[in-house]
Amino acid sequence: MKIKKLFTKNLKNPFDGIQFVERRSEIKNTDGSEVSSSDHVTVPDSWSQVATDILSQKYFRKAGLKKAPKKSPYGDPHADTETDSRQVFHRMAGCWAHWGKKQGYFDTAEDAKNFYDEVCYMLAHQMAAPNSPQWFNTGLHWAYGIEGNSQGHYYVDAKTKELKSSTSAYERPQPHACFIQSIKDDLVN
Repeated sequence: MKIKKLFTKNLKNPFDGIQFVERRSEIKNTDGSEVSSSDHVTVPDSWSQVATDILSQKYFRKAGLKKAPKKSPYGDPHADTETDSRQVFHRMAGCWAHWGKKQGYFDTAEDAKNFYDEVCYMLAHQMAAPNSPQWFNTGLHWAYGIEGNSQGHYYVDAKTKELKSSTSAYERPQPHACFIQSIKDDLVN
């Protein structure tokens, strides 16, 4: 697959031209008591406070980054959590581009890089947004080397076409929320 740059055609970096700002994020109960908060959340300046709070409270990885063998080029390299929206954009877009290269979807490495740049740009500009499990899980292994029990996950090996048991929930996460359930069909009822 060929991927031409559209939004990032004249940019060196997919985040060029975007002003990132540090904000406080807090979630409160209806009685005003604080559920959780974070003083240093970096997001595009164009983002609403609600978008900032959702990213910070729901989708940032909350632990395990200090010991991670890999690091994102964004955020605090000494932090144990994600604090910068670019970390999440990099984690997801980078993982999708990696999977695409690995599965042979892209004609060239440049096409994979173009895909990465375009997706990062669209996420930062809120032009596209995946479902919640993608935000939660996608790229944690790719970006940070995070491992975890397989939790009964299976995948189809692209080379052998065989169903295999996954060895890590994060290397091959379950990044979807809806499942099609079979219909009971007994020819009578």
